[in-house]
Amino acid sequence: MEAWVADEDFAVYSCVGAAAPVEELLERLCSVDAECRIEAAREIRWLTKTSSKNRRQLAGAVGQLVSMLQSESQEGAQAAILALLNLAVKDERNKVKIVQAGALYSLCDFMKSSDSTLQEYATTSLLTLSASSLNKTTICAAGAIPLLIMVLTDGTPQAKIDAAAALFNLSTVKENLNSILSSHPIPAIISLLKTIKKSSKTAEKCCALLEFLLSFDEFSTAAALTSVEGGVLTVVEVLEEGSVVSKEHAVGTLLTMCKSDRKRYREVILNEGVIPGLLELTVQGTPTAQAKARELLKLLRESPYPRRELQADTLDNIVYNIVSRIDGDDKMGVTMAKKMLAEMVQVSMEQSLRHLQQRAFVYTPADLPLGSCNSQVSLK
Repeated sequence: MEAWVADEDFAVYSCVGAAAPVEELLERLCSVDAECRIEAAREIRWLTKTSSKNRRQLAGAVGQLVSMLQSESQEGAQAAILALLNLAVKDERNKVKIVQAGALYSLCDFMKSSDSTLQEYATTSLLTLSASSLNKTTICAAGAIPLLIMVLTDGTPQAKIDAAAALFNLSTVKENLNSILSSHPIPAIISLLKTIKKSSKTAEKCCALLEFLLSFDEFSTAAALTSVEGGVLTVVEVLEEGSVVSKEHAVGTLLTMCKSDRKRYREVILNEGVIPGLLELTVQGTPTAQAKARELLKLLRESPYPRRELQADTLDNIVYNIVSRIDGDDKMGVTMAKKMLAEMVQVSMEQSLRHLQQRAFVYTPADLPLGSCNSQVSLK
């Protein structure tokens, strides 16, 4: 009986078998008999499932297991990769040791495999190894990023999730962002976001990855995001339905887009119905999300020129009341919410009108047309 348990940054594989002394296992792993080596790898996998002590004691098996990746049959390679996975789980030293032993080259080859199971194991291995900050640059240099994006595009559902998480891990090193962006990840990221729960950990990593890429190269990333069908809409949906973390990254993504080229992206963002989600975020998001939502709302208004804003407490109180009632199913709640929204709009219009009147009635002589004797200009 076999079971697989996956987490965000590692996977644990386990099987039922008998334990053997460490020395004997290491000897059997070096046997000339292929079946003996496979059995030894499977026992290491079992012993290291949950025991951090066993992971330390069996660290000496890493070199031989990596050799099995390179020279064994598919059955032997799978046994070796699963043993290496359990050795790497929650063990920083083993993660680094596996990479230093040369495992990345075999793992990258497995990523190209037509065997979806082997490809999935290799993707999960890269996810596990990429959790170590010491491995991130090396993994990128080994050419893993284009392969991860290939799996993110065409892999199994689990492989796609693991590929996205691995790319997120690698993106935390600025030097890797150029390699990620040049491999055109945006269509695959958006495609995955469309199919998963917007409140999931995977959605958090996808939105964080988008924001990192925009911060690195806002022009290329924004252009790529808008060129994908439903790309901006998907980010808006995360802003509305995501977790607290996802919403913060989603509003950051939209804000960076709009700031990079307001004239180009303002209408694009508005057309996806972002305003309700932004209003909610101004009162219910994290402090960072609230600040970003307010800044984006300012950029999305019609006039790009500065004007006197609503008092912060007035706006917050109105928006809070709207948000608190808009989720109600009763008709009275919806009516009240619409009424309060209309009140907010009316206050804004009145302040805008006063602003225009002040501009119209305070002209210097240089502002008046030639031949005019009036000191005031009436509004039409």
